Amino acid sequence: MDEIMEIQQLRQQLNEAARLYYTLDAPTMPDYEYDRLYRRLQDLEAAHPEAVTPDSPTQRVGDRLLNDFAEVAHPVPLESLEDVFNEGEVRDFLDRVAGELPGARYSVEPKVDGLSVAVEYRDGVFYRGATRGDGRVGEDVTENIRTIAALPKTLPDKLPRLIVRGEVYMARTVFEEINAALEIEGKPLMANPRNAAAGSLRQKDSRIAAKRRLDIAVFNLQLAEGKTFTTHGETIDYLASQGFPVIPHAVLDDDAAILAEIARLGEERMAFPFDIDGAVVKLNDLADRTILGSTAKCPRWAVAYKYPPEKKETLLKDIVVQVGRTGVLTPKAVLAPVRLAGTTVTYATLHNQDFITQKDIRIGDTVVVQKAGEIIPEVLGVVKEKRLTDLEPYFLPDTCPVCGAPVSRDEDGAAIRCTGAECPAQLLRNLTHFASRNAMDIDGLGPAVMQLLVDNHLVKTAADLYDLTVDDLKDLDRMGQKSAENAVNAIAKSRDNDLWRLINALGIRQVGDKAAKVLASHFGTFDAFAAASEEDLTAIDDIGGITARYIRQWLQSPQSQDLVARLRRAGVNMTCKEEKLDSRFAGMTFVMTGALTRFTRDQAQDMVTKRGGKASGSVSKKTTYVVAGEAAGSKLQKARELGIPVLTEDEFLALCED
Repeated sequence: MDEIMEIQQLRQQLNEAARLYYTLDAPTMPDYEYDRLYRRLQDLEAAHPEAVTPDSPTQRVGDRLLNDFAEVAHPVPLESLEDVFNEGEVRDFLDRVAGELPGARYSVEPKVDGLSVAVEYRDGVFYRGATRGDGRVGEDVTENIRTIAALPKTLPDKLPRLIVRGEVYMARTVFEEINAALEIEGKPLMANPRNAAAGSLRQKDSRIAAKRRLDIAVFNLQLAEGKTFTTHGETIDYLASQGFPVIPHAVLDDDAAILAEIARLGEERMAFPFDIDGAVVKLNDLADRTILGSTAKCPRWAVAYKYPPEKKETLLKDIVVQVGRTGVLTPKAVLAPVRLAGTTVTYATLHNQDFITQKDIRIGDTVVVQKAGEIIPEVLGVVKEKRLTDLEPYFLPDTCPVCGAPVSRDEDGAAIRCTGAECPAQLLRNLTHFASRNAMDIDGLGPAVMQLLVDNHLVKTAADLYDLTVDDLKDLDRMGQKSAENAVNAIAKSRDNDLWRLINALGIRQVGDKAAKVLASHFGTFDAFAAASEEDLTAIDDIGGITARYIRQWLQSPQSQDLVARLRRAGVNMTCKEEKLDSRFAGMTFVMTGALTRFTRDQAQDMVTKRGGKASGSVSKKTTYVVAGEAAGSKLQKARELGIPVLTEDEFLALCED
């Protein structure tokens, strides 16, 4: 390929990867692959300086802002670091510095894989927090940073102005807890702790950020009015004395010791509460840093050593199948123990059947395993030349290994899922959904209480909830007599719920509260709904062929029929109580935006669906009306750009009542 053309292609590829990583917090390219391509672009641009353009990723830090937050100009730029990838490149850096500064000392510290921020204090009081952005201008995320418990809000020293730089991260333990809760709720899981931290820090609602329990590791003093220091080590010690959680560091002056410390950090990376993707080597003397200065993008006095993805061969001894809380069957490789990234690995994810088939993975194969800073190791491929000739291809089972119900492949993806309504593996998720606000709305039976019920073997299906007594509940942790009485009363009250709540509570795939309301109104009784054919179902607006197949599949399952029969015996209502939906909003789509004062967003959406319309979360050319409350933002702006009518709350109410 022509090198100028390759430069253009690399620039486009890396700019898109940077946009996804920095702006949308949704990276698609592994860090190590990005770094490899970035280095190739650097080499090509060095050979062809005439091809360097201002929009090249080598000429800037990060990516443009989302414009959802106010801009903050950094008085001291938040520079990025030059990456190095092997021992030789570290030695080259040390030799280059030694040529100008013989006897220099260095600080070596872990490179946290999070989101870089600047935190400002005035007169010893927390004032503002901002993301790095492009290094010179960041986003004001003050209220979200304020939620970080480990960050001091007042300091012992009342300096007129102090700015520190740190890395906001989500601890691995917190990440795992949040993902477990999301799985129970049937919501998409977060990809990794770095993405989770970045997405949480950019939440418009700081209450959401607070629930994510973010943390911070401070690694640099950017500005300290009225105080002077001579070394980086002194600044870190000072920041620690002010109550900041600072990054661990070692001050060294010997090349061999520096390389040994980099290796040690890599071996012990799992001992840190945060993920690390490298080690930083930087001059300790602050005056020496001034002598070396910076390029347009990076300081000349520091480098970031990036740990390569560690790959090793091992034997795949077996494949076990786990059933997740949403019913998805996940194959897991059982490996001969192998040491990776400082830990002994005996299991690795195999993702799904498509992954196994594509890579032709068989039990007994020698496989290549990688753990590139991720929590779960994965199998990269098979060493075919080491395969025994009599190994059989592997296929996931046709029935659930937990409950024996048939499995079904998702129409819109690679997941293979258990169809059992009473599958023990899905019990916690099914119970939590059954009692949730938009389902049976049983107050007091949240995920924590459901976990207690499951752990104490009090329920095996949702129908068992209706057999619970106060005596069953009062001695459970955090319950007591009053809470137990309230829970039993709430369960009893749910017997009289409208039919749509029951249909939604059953957890049929692609049947949420809106579809459940349409189905309940159309059929009137559960028996009529259960007797409907796929043709009957697809004749209803908003019920497509895939949803109809999921409904019939669920209703035909023996486990589902047993659950419905037990709910009927428990006295749960099986008829529609609300009047049939009118059709005045048929074919219309409404979008709610801003702070609504006359009704909640859920109430407004209910008013739309009860009148045959659709409620959407985004504005498009297909939107009929936008209902705008106070402080409406980008959705209102987009509606105006597209010429979509905008209603006030009063106008919307008048339209509903007309």
